[in-house]
Amino acid sequence: MSKSILFIASIFFLSTSLFASENNPPQINDSIRLDEVIVTGTMPKVNLRNVPMSISIVGERQIQTRLEPSLLPLLTEEVPGLFIAQRGVMGYGVANGAAGGMSIRGIGGAPTSGVLVLIDGHPQYMGLMGHPLADSYQSMMTERVEVVRGPASVLYGSNAMGGVINIITKKQRQNGLHNSAQLMYGSHNTFSAEAASGWKQDKVHINANIGYNRSDGHRENMNFEQLSGYGKLGYDFTENWSSFVDLNISNTKSSNPGLINAPIIDNDADVTRGVASFAIENEYERTAGAMKFFYNFGTHKINDGYLEGQQPKPFRFNSNDQMFGVSLYQSYALFEGNKTTTGIDFQQFGGKAWNKFPDETNNVELIDTHLNTVAGYVNTQQTLLQNRLTVNAGIRLDNHEKNGSEWIPQFGLSFTPSVSTVVKAIVSKGFRNPTIREMYMFPPQNPNLLPERLMNYEISLLQTLLDNRLSLGLNLFYIKGDNMIQVAMVNSRPLNVNSGEVENKGFEITANYQATRNLRFSTNYSFLDMTYKVLFAPEHKLYISGTYAKDRWTFSSGVQYIGNLYKAVRPEPVKETFVLWNARVNYRALNWLNLFLKGENLLGQEYEINAGYPMPRTTVFGGMQLHF
Repeated sequence: MSKSILFIASIFFLSTSLFASENNPPQINDSIRLDEVIVTGTMPKVNLRNVPMSISIVGERQIQTRLEPSLLPLLTEEVPGLFIAQRGVMGYGVANGAAGGMSIRGIGGAPTSGVLVLIDGHPQYMGLMGHPLADSYQSMMTERVEVVRGPASVLYGSNAMGGVINIITKKQRQNGLHNSAQLMYGSHNTFSAEAASGWKQDKVHINANIGYNRSDGHRENMNFEQLSGYGKLGYDFTENWSSFVDLNISNTKSSNPGLINAPIIDNDADVTRGVASFAIENEYERTAGAMKFFYNFGTHKINDGYLEGQQPKPFRFNSNDQMFGVSLYQSYALFEGNKTTTGIDFQQFGGKAWNKFPDETNNVELIDTHLNTVAGYVNTQQTLLQNRLTVNAGIRLDNHEKNGSEWIPQFGLSFTPSVSTVVKAIVSKGFRNPTIREMYMFPPQNPNLLPERLMNYEISLLQTLLDNRLSLGLNLFYIKGDNMIQVAMVNSRPLNVNSGEVENKGFEITANYQATRNLRFSTNYSFLDMTYKVLFAPEHKLYISGTYAKDRWTFSSGVQYIGNLYKAVRPEPVKETFVLWNARVNYRALNWLNLFLKGENLLGQEYEINAGYPMPRTTVFGGMQLHF
C-alpha cells in the first residue's frame, strides 16, 4: 500500500512539475494568508492570525474546480482532521445504512451530533434527531466554507463540541446580472444539472439557484434523486446597515440496498428539508453586530424495508420537525486593541413522529414535543505588545429546559513574533445536550441523560515563506471528555447512559505552495490516536493535490490516503485502509463555455467506509459549464 502511495504521488508531481517553468499570466492563487478575514469562531470579522483556534478555509475557486454537486467530498479532502462517511456515487441517505457521519479529531458521532453545521451562522440540524442531513449541503449556493477544528461551544453552544462547519452563501457584489449553469453525466447513469443567477443594482442584490441530481447507484436498489433550490434577497440600507432574507429547500428520495450479504427490499426514504432566515447587520469602525432569525423544518417518510424471507412492515415512519432560533450579538472596541462581543441565543426545537398505518386509524405516536434553550455569552479579544500578542477569553452560560445550565469557558493566546509567523495556544470546553431521540424516541431511550462534556488543549504554528508563496501549519491537540452517551445493558435491556469517555490526541500538518503563477500544490495530513475507538475517524489521513492552468486548459488532481479507518468497533474492531486518486481537466472552449471531464477512484480500489457497503470502483463524469 505504501509503495502505491509513493508511486502515484511521484507520477503526479512529476507530471505537473513539467509545466512549472512556464511563465504565464497569474491564474491560480488560492493559498490561505495569515491576514485572511474570517467570521466563524468570532462572530464579527477578524484577522485569522488573531484567532487562537484552528480554522480551515475552503474558497470559491476550490469549490468550483472540484466539479462536485455536494460540498462534503471536497471538505473531506481539504480539511485535516475532518472525515465524512460516504456510501456511493451520489447521496448519503438517512436512517439505517446511511452515511454522512462527520467527525473532527474523532468527535462527532454516528449519527453526527458533536459537529455543528451552520449556514451563514445559523445552526442546521433536525429538531428531533439532533443531527444534520448530509444531502442538504450543495456546492451551487456556496461562496466559501470555514471549518473550526476543535470546540466552538462558547459561541455556538451545544453540538459544537468537536467543531463547526460554516457554509457561507453567495452574495452578488457587482452591479448587473450574472448567470451560470452546469450539466454533468457519467457512471451509473448519474446526472446533475444546476443553474444559478445573481443580480445587483445599487442597494439591492439577489441570488438564486436550482439543482437536480440523480443516480442509479453502483448497486441494485441504491437509487438517489434530489431537487433543491435556494434564493437570497439582500438590501443595503446604508454603508453601515444591511439585511437579507433567504430560503433553502430540498427534496431527496433515496434507497438503501442493505448490507452486501443481507440485502434489504424497499428501504426507501422521502425527505424534504428547508431553512428560512432573516438578518439585519450593522458594521461601524468601532462596533459591529447582527440580529438573526432562522427556522429549520423537515418532513420524513421512511419505509424501513424488509429482508428476504420476511414480511414487509405494515407501517411507515413519518416525522415533522422544526427548529426556530434568534441570535443577537454586538461587538465593541472598548479601547485601543480591544474587541468585545456579547450575545444572546434562543432556540426551540422538536417535532412529531409516528408510525403510519394504511388506514391511519391505528397510527402509533412516537413523540410530540418541543424543548427550549437560551444562552448568553461574552468573548473579549485584546491585542498587546504593539499588536504582537492577542489574548482571547470567553464564557457562555447555556440553559436547557430539561438539563439545566452549563458553563462553557475558553481561553487562548496568539503571538506574532514576525509578519510571517504566528504561534497559538487554546484551552476550550465543548459540550452537547442529549437529543430528543436519545431521551424519548426508540429503545434505548433514557429521559435522564446528562450533557456530554470535553476539554480541548491545543498549540499551533502558522508560517509563511518564499514571499508568502509557501504557507505551513502545524497543530498539536489533546482532548479529554466524559459523560459520553452510549448504549449499555441495564436490567437485561439496552439503555442510553452517560458512561462513555473520550481521550484523543494527535497532530495536523498543512502546506500550500504557489510554485508558479500557474501551478499550485497543497497537502494536509492528520494523525489521530484514540484511546476509545469510534466509527468514521481514521488514524491517518493524507491528501496531496495540484492544479495547473495554462491558456484555456486547467488540470487538477489529488491523491488521498486513509489509514486505519474504523468501520466497525463492536464486537471486534474492523479497520480499513485505502488510496483514492481523482483527476479533473477543464477546457474553456469559449468565453462563456467550459467543458470538463473528471475521474474518481482511478486506481479502482475496493474498499468500504460503512461496513457491508462496498464503495464504487472507478467512475467517470463529463459535462459543461456556461457563464453568461
